[in-house]
Amino acid sequence: MDTVVRNEDKLPDIILLLVTLILVTVGTAMIYSSSSIIALEKFKDGQYFLKKQIFFVFAGITSMIIMTRVPYTQLRKWAYPGMLLSFVLLSLLLIPHLGMRRGGATRWLNLFGFSFQVTEMVKITIVVFLAHLLTRKAHQLKDFGKGVLVPLIATSIAILLILLEPDFGTAVIIATILLLMLFIAGAQIKHLSLLVAAFIPAGVALIFYKGYRLTRLTAFLDPWKDADNTGFQIIQSLLSFGSGGTFGVGIGDGMQKLFYLPEPHTDFILSIIAEESGFIGVTIVIVMFAVFAFRGFMIALKAPDLFGTLLAAGLTMVIVMEAFINIAGVMGLIPLKGLVLPFLSYGGTAFIMTMTAVGILLNISTQT
Repeated sequence: MDTVVRNEDKLPDIILLLVTLILVTVGTAMIYSSSSIIALEKFKDGQYFLKKQIFFVFAGITSMIIMTRVPYTQLRKWAYPGMLLSFVLLSLLLIPHLGMRRGGATRWLNLFGFSFQVTEMVKITIVVFLAHLLTRKAHQLKDFGKGVLVPLIATSIAILLILLEPDFGTAVIIATILLLMLFIAGAQIKHLSLLVAAFIPAGVALIFYKGYRLTRLTAFLDPWKDADNTGFQIIQSLLSFGSGGTFGVGIGDGMQKLFYLPEPHTDFILSIIAEESGFIGVTIVIVMFAVFAFRGFMIALKAPDLFGTLLAAGLTMVIVMEAFINIAGVMGLIPLKGLVLPFLSYGGTAFIMTMTAVGILLNISTQT
């Protein structure tokens, strides 16, 4: 009884919380800096995106606080309903007028006058589902048919529906999360190797199947070959990094956001940070994500049960992988994938679901 009381009274991981709040604060300031000109041009209000983001911040922090107070073990009873709901919502995206097409992909669902990005919710529900299912099947994971096949099939259905949007980046993240959680749960290396051997050629085939994915790859390899078209985004992003130097040109004084760099307040917000705060600012952001990853995996390592370990590791990996893909993409290290930078980019669904994940991590940290 004494142990239970101490666990309930234990403070959440303060370092993880501080890193999150610092990133959110920096993101809110940079969203205003990067979007004011665009907002003034489109909506005649330079604070349009800032006002909306402040609302998202309050909603996200509220969700984080709620999840901090709800025992993470209670999420297990929502594992199967959440996965079923994910399948339904992903299927609804394929229905005309319900699924909203933006940027060449149908990722937004319009229901009852509200629109939200389905895959942001799906990433969280899949982690909860896998954590619950793999905990139940932990003693069977040495057997591929009894332990690995069911989570593989369920996750593959979600990946297939996501690829139909199409959203290749999120599909890659979910496939990676599946492999990570199987490894932590105790699946055999030979089974994981077989899955990797199957996923890699499937991914390559998907790249060549869709022409725009191959175009992104060629633009990554030589963006200056088609500087005015396919290579335009990455070239403008690299110009932002080059213009910033060590200390940047000053917050608010960047030039690339003046209709040169597309989506400066979403996908390319790190490019604006690089231009306005320089190498120092980008380094601080990367260090913050590295600290977040370390604390998240430490929470997973110290969790009191396998479900908590899998849940914390999966949620940490979702956030860290998105950050890595975005950062590496805008720096020209990998092809651009169209993923936002967690905590920093403008957005409603993505931000709220990320803060929800942080709330779950904080709750697990109180039970270590």
